[in-house]
Amino acid sequence: MDDTTPEIRRYVRERYSHMSGAERVLIGAQMFETARTLVLASLPPDLPEPERQRRLCERFYGPLAKKVFAR
Repeated sequence: MDDTTPEIRRYVRERYSHMSGAERVLIGAQMFETARTLVLASLPPDLPEPERQRRLCERFYGPLAKKVFAR
């Protein structure tokens, strides 16, 4: 799915090309933190912390989470 116009795509690419590497890393970290917050907010609030962490890991890393959270 691609709903971005070529003009906007060029604008975004130009904006990112003028940023330093540190600025791009910071934006990526902020995006990850936002995604993490959204996933945690979607989980039932009464889950024990280890289960919340397991489900968070599962959402981000899929089947790989089973290797980290072996039961």
